[in-house]
Amino acid sequence: MSLNRNDKCWCGSGLKYKKCHSEFDEKLKILKRQGCIIPTREMIKNEEQIKLIRESAKINNGLLDMLSENIKEGISTEEINTMAYEYTVSRGGIPADLNYQGFPKSLCVSINDEVCHGIPDKDRILKSGDIVNVDVTTNLNGYFSDASRMFLIGEVSEEAKKLVRVTKECLIKGMETIKPWESYLGDIGAVISQHAKANGYTVVREFGGHGVGLDIHEEPFVAHIGKKKTGMILVPGMVFTIEPMINAGKRDIFINKKNGWTVCTKDGSLSAQWEHTLLVNKDGIEIISK
Repeated sequence: MSLNRNDKCWCGSGLKYKKCHSEFDEKLKILKRQGCIIPTREMIKNEEQIKLIRESAKINNGLLDMLSENIKEGISTEEINTMAYEYTVSRGGIPADLNYQGFPKSLCVSINDEVCHGIPDKDRILKSGDIVNVDVTTNLNGYFSDASRMFLIGEVSEEAKKLVRVTKECLIKGMETIKPWESYLGDIGAVISQHAKANGYTVVREFGGHGVGLDIHEEPFVAHIGKKKTGMILVPGMVFTIEPMINAGKRDIFINKKNGWTVCTKDGSLSAQWEHTLLVNKDGIEIISK
């Protein structure tokens, strides 16, 4: 859609186009002529939307902080689910996972060889030696934030500790590649896969990061493998997750047929994941939810 300079901007900010995204669009036109894949307008959040996503993230971050103080040996994953539901709704939010495409619980709790989408269960008790990923997404008045953390239960093996540490390093290295107007989605995947491989690990390819903010999952897909200087260029206003899933063994996975959700490593090896929601801004990135 072509806009005149005094028209209201397409982003919904209410500002005149010349004072909002006119210069931004000109930069994108130049990059497109140079052969770059550019984001769609739907991927760009305005300041009001970003503000409201941050409000959602206050609940999401607070929930993970609260769970960090309560997750321990002997607790059931259903108890974790109950705490998450009560915390979120008491603050005006909605657990975005609950009933999403039929998912039955308020968050995902994935243990040891479970890559993602573990379903809380009253009979699943955390025990010493477990490594646990807790993945939460919050909907506050139609604005979404998403993050996951790893937890070490009791006496954990050095092998498991290393996997958890390296997986977080993969996330950090992915974030460090992001420079607005210069970096590409492929840069993120390239550095993550390189670091995982250097440590003898593999990267899950079937799942990845994603746009988030106005819905639980948006474009673009953020792969955790890739080549530098390929894929979509990253520009201010984009909000997405990076959430590497790193396996100690082979990258092959399968979905539990009994519940239709939980993803596990095919060889039974350990898997770990960390996830942040990020905003690309004019200076670099802001970690919105972690």
